[in-house]
Amino acid sequence: MSAFFCFTNFIHDYLRIFAKNYNLISLPVEFEKRINESQFWDNNLLENLNTVAPVSVRINPSKVRADLSISHPVSWSRSGYYLTERPVFTLDPLFHAGCYYPQEAGSMFIEYILDQLNISRSSAFLDLCAAPGGKSTLVSSWIDKTGFLVSNEIIPSRNVILRENISKWGSVNVVVTGNQPKDFQRLPSFFDVILVDAPCSGEGMFRKDPNSRLEWSVSNVHMCADRQREIVEDVWDSLKPGGFLIYSTCTLNQFENEDNVRWICDNLDAEICEIKLPESVISGMDGIGSYFAPGHTESEGFFCAILRKCSYSHSKIKTKLRLKKLSHSSINHMNEYVDLTDLQIFEYKDSISACFDWHSHNIDVVFSTLNCTKLGVELGIPFPKKFEPSQELALSSLINEVVVKNELSKEQALSYLKGETFSIDTTKKGFQLVSYKNQSLGWINHLGNRFNNMYPKEWRIRMKIN
Repeated sequence: MSAFFCFTNFIHDYLRIFAKNYNLISLPVEFEKRINESQFWDNNLLENLNTVAPVSVRINPSKVRADLSISHPVSWSRSGYYLTERPVFTLDPLFHAGCYYPQEAGSMFIEYILDQLNISRSSAFLDLCAAPGGKSTLVSSWIDKTGFLVSNEIIPSRNVILRENISKWGSVNVVVTGNQPKDFQRLPSFFDVILVDAPCSGEGMFRKDPNSRLEWSVSNVHMCADRQREIVEDVWDSLKPGGFLIYSTCTLNQFENEDNVRWICDNLDAEICEIKLPESVISGMDGIGSYFAPGHTESEGFFCAILRKCSYSHSKIKTKLRLKKLSHSSINHMNEYVDLTDLQIFEYKDSISACFDWHSHNIDVVFSTLNCTKLGVELGIPFPKKFEPSQELALSSLINEVVVKNELSKEQALSYLKGETFSIDTTKKGFQLVSYKNQSLGWINHLGNRFNNMYPKEWRIRMKIN
């Protein structure tokens, strides 16, 4: 994750601990009143919102398994685990290598949903409100090589974080975009599944982020509910007939949850899909959707509902631009670093990127209609007499097995991630990988008696290690 994101996490953790120890931030009075008067929630919810939040991570199935202090698995996720304590993730090189993702356990429920629905792993997905990337990395691991994911985030600073996390996860079949929901009307009936983790009033995060209590208000709840309806309506045309919308929030009120699901059914011709819920997960009001809640589940507050599109769209996609496709032999020395099997390569911005052959048409369609900020995997920059490989390539599955890899100690790995240089026992010159526990971290350019550290400056560790 970026230095900014790591720093933000540190500040949130500090505020959470400080608020917990000194009881500085109370739950909003109007929120407490609503829960106390509710026939749906019991008073234990208020007590549990003032307890300590659990720490959970999701393991990357395509990379080296990290040595974490695991307590027990998340019951609704094959790759989710609770930790006995929150480590300093920044000081674990495998965190930077994308071997796992710290994610709130309730959000991992998406995997459970996909397993139960009749959805092909070669489907086209849209994660509409995707930053920082938890659900997108989950979906990218769930689909197979023929599946396709568009991961969208309109806020530029959050889009940067999203691209970094997608890159570290190593996914090949993902396009990152920065568009408003209404822009997806240019892609009618394109997606089989759309995830809308809608911006919300954040009541479910009152425990994990006490600062969110200060931002809450009754008026904001209703403003969020209106905005959520607008978001879903704007993106609805891009869902295929018979396709699924997975609607979720991290809040605990009916206005943003059950009422909005009813509105979608009544106004957009959708039907609610029911699935078997894991033990301790609460069925929503009138059986609409489901809730994860502190005290009931080992999670923060999370609401989720699944809807199926019944109506049909007759519009056609209009494409204007085409990416410039390149032959494998047109880039000198590229095959020294990249396994080109089943790959389509193309020019994108000032470098060369790649996707699988079967995604070529989808890439063209998305590129011609949306504001793309990342297409597949960036391979590197071609020069007349050499090819300079990119960081994205180092963390992906496309690395050629013959590339020289230098195994580092933990101390050396953290120094590398800080952008430092040190002595490496190798006589070979040129671009080489460095790794920790056999997991690639990035590139160096070895010059014979020293090396240039090619780890991206914006990704480097900023905190003091010793």
